[in-house]
Amino acid sequence: TLDIVHEGPVARVWLNRPEQHNALAAELVAELTSALHVLALEATVRVVVLGGRGPSFCAGADIGLMKASAHATFEQNLAEAERLGRMFSTLAGLPKPVIARLHGNVLGGGVGLTCACDIAVASDEARFALSEVRLGILPALISPYVIRRLGDRAARELMLTGERLDAVMALRYGLVQHVVPAGELDARVEERVQALLAGAPHAQARIKTLLELWADSGWNEYRSGLPRVLAEVRSGEEAKEGLGAFFEKRKPKWVERP
Repeated sequence: TLDIVHEGPVARVWLNRPEQHNALAAELVAELTSALHVLALEATVRVVVLGGRGPSFCAGADIGLMKASAHATFEQNLAEAERLGRMFSTLAGLPKPVIARLHGNVLGGGVGLTCACDIAVASDEARFALSEVRLGILPALISPYVIRRLGDRAARELMLTGERLDAVMALRYGLVQHVVPAGELDARVEERVQALLAGAPHAQARIKTLLELWADSGWNEYRSGLPRVLAEVRSGEEAKEGLGAFFEKRKPKWVERP
């Protein structure tokens, strides 16, 4: 589910489930977490570029996983949430600069991946959304990264509404730093790669550590409790209704009877 291409000091990590818009299935989550651990230790790798094969960067949670979560026990949902949480924390804690190369759909967990990266470069046709609330769930595991990237005010609006954003609006919200025409996406990513390669690798690692220390001790306590929060929500009736409505192609009850 991953395609990793090494080009000198650059490791290009491609999410490789194109037919599923690179949705975060359990296998992909496990492979990406493992690959990031390996890349963290590879001395020859200076910069990581995270992209997606096919029409989208990442459309969020896998449909099969969402179906299973509606019928899973609390313990099963908790274990799955903890694995997903480790993937995001491993990406955010990578001691090397990471660039997100964004195109197509960037939804839910795809937004989480974006916010866990250091630099986000988007094609002007990319579309973004934190749409979990419209399925009766919430972006719990990715919320620390989203809030840190966007700030409380913007994160509240996007999490509570689940609205879609075009790339220009994503730029205004601060979700991405660069938006370019689709044909110029790789050129802008490469320009950012070269800018990062001009920096000292150990200094860059220390900078990332310093930025992590910016948050107080409450940050880790907050983040560590999130898998339980998400597992509780996924096991609840509202999530079952939201996911059921999604798969049955109908409006959830809270839309039909506001």
